[in-house]
Amino acid sequence: MKKSASDRIFDAVNITILGLIALLTFFPIYYVFVVSFTDPTEFLQKKFILFPEHWSLDSYKYLLGTKAFLGSIGNSAYLAIVGTLLSLVVTAALAYAISRRRLPGRKMFALMILLTILFSPGIIPNYLLVRDMNLINNTWSLILPALASGWNVILMRSFFSGIPAELEESAAIDGCNDITTFFRIILPLSLPSLAAFGLFYAVGYWNSYFSALLYLNDADKWPIQVLLQNMLQNAQNSDLGQDAFVAAPPAETLKMAAVVVATIPILCVYPFLQKHFAKGSMVGSVKG
Repeated sequence: MKKSASDRIFDAVNITILGLIALLTFFPIYYVFVVSFTDPTEFLQKKFILFPEHWSLDSYKYLLGTKAFLGSIGNSAYLAIVGTLLSLVVTAALAYAISRRRLPGRKMFALMILLTILFSPGIIPNYLLVRDMNLINNTWSLILPALASGWNVILMRSFFSGIPAELEESAAIDGCNDITTFFRIILPLSLPSLAAFGLFYAVGYWNSYFSALLYLNDADKWPIQVLLQNMLQNAQNSDLGQDAFVAAPPAETLKMAAVVVATIPILCVYPFLQKHFAKGSMVGSVKG
């Protein structure tokens, strides 16, 4: 079908606008990447660089050579892996339970979960709860209070409600109890939703900042985001564990390199979940 002149003008305008938006979105990412690989001497001379003449790994060598930075990466990885697995198990188990009509009082439980979405207790009650659980300065203070999101539970319940009850009846005839049915039949059918919510939980745990700032006093237990915040305040802090005689690169290049290193793990996880993520993101949507 041949396009008219007005249609071609409309397409050209759309492509131009969307292209500009894409460039504006991509530019900060490009700038962070370029500055992180810029030679420190060149950066001090030019300050603003679009394409460096001399590339350098000095900022990455400095960061990866510090004990505190590597330790914080390990802490964030521990939070993301352990926290995500536990959150998925708790969220899926709770959502499956309230999706079954044979559960007594399931509407009351669903209402209680809904109330947690509408009303938040606030910082002080949460801190008192963590303190009374003896979790202050403990990594589990970032995991246990955030094990399940009420919104994710409600959405996953909608997914489980769409699974035919005949599957459970067939499993019961074959001798499966509720736990076996849940782990061997329900969860394998729920991979798209688990992948979607798993990515949400993993990003949340990896980006843990405010809770870690409140509950963790020991710098050795800080996740990467808290350490980055301290690096933004003072990029040449001697507490980073670097030898005093090693000259630190400029603060700006260190910041950019830290952002790249902190972002790469999440970017590496997404491609493995992408095929499930599109289906899982539609959990709870209205189907025609």
